[in-house]
Amino acid sequence: MNAPSCPTQTRLYEDGKLIAEGFPADQVPEKLEAHPRAVLWLDLDDPGMADLEAIAEPFQLHPLAIEDAVQDHEAPKLQRYPGHLFLNVYAMDIADGNLLRLTKHEISAFVTERALITVRKSPSDTESFVQRWDADAALIAAGGVSFLLYGLLDVVVDSQFAAALRLDGAMDAVEDALLEEGAAPRPVRLRGIALRKLVAAVRRPVAPMPDLVGQAMRINGNSVDERVEPYYRDVEDHARHTVDEVEHLRDRIEGVLQADLAEQGNALNDTTRKLAAWAAVIAVPTALTGYFGQNLPYPGYQTEWGWVVSTLVIAGCAFGLYLYLRKRGWL
Repeated sequence: MNAPSCPTQTRLYEDGKLIAEGFPADQVPEKLEAHPRAVLWLDLDDPGMADLEAIAEPFQLHPLAIEDAVQDHEAPKLQRYPGHLFLNVYAMDIADGNLLRLTKHEISAFVTERALITVRKSPSDTESFVQRWDADAALIAAGGVSFLLYGLLDVVVDSQFAAALRLDGAMDAVEDALLEEGAAPRPVRLRGIALRKLVAAVRRPVAPMPDLVGQAMRINGNSVDERVEPYYRDVEDHARHTVDEVEHLRDRIEGVLQADLAEQGNALNDTTRKLAAWAAVIAVPTALTGYFGQNLPYPGYQTEWGWVVSTLVIAGCAFGLYLYLRKRGWL
């Protein structure tokens, strides 16, 4: 086996104990041969096609799976090939701050009878995987590679749930601002729209996870060990909870934005009503002066007291209309 040129990490477990780590990737075949009961974790950091082809022959990896592992932005999925599984998942992280920023870490994995081979397409921390495996290392003796796969899926689902919780906290502030009396300021509205886009970006890789975890419980057509199966069920339950949380967030932000849109409509109607009322108030003097501006005599025509009377009539009619409209709540 040729050594990949990309950075690698290796760990070898036997009977629930870590017996070797950090050895070169080209020593993998001889390590597995020397320890028939051992299982392997091999991690490749942003490999190219040549790096994956170097390990393809010893592990009998399918060319289509290798192609998917090299390409970026593949959809979350689990596919079965002769002798191994291929899956693609996304771990997530949302940075706190004035503007939330979502970072997705795409991880592909080949699952063979004795090895879990992970392919990380962007910089990410593998320490969480290792800690999860070492916390229950005794179960590796029972579950073998299936327990290594469980640890990977558990960390991924936990990161997705943590991202959903951060979105939920951020939505509280946006919701309070959007639902204040009157239409929300434009910056607040834009933040709500950005939050809706963020929820949609989280939903795409989260939605397939419950079914993916359920399918992963059968490796190479065989069910996982009954001692490991409850752990998979727990991850599946967490995945469904995460999907429900994201769906709730999507409905919630849509409802808040729709409520703000309705409030904008109410504010616009109120402004239009006020403009119409003021137009009516101004129209009264205009109509009266236009009428008395005819070249026809009227009581007090060409007299000082007639001018005073007409002025009082104009002002009285306009003020009376103002009081009426104000009583109706139009002004």
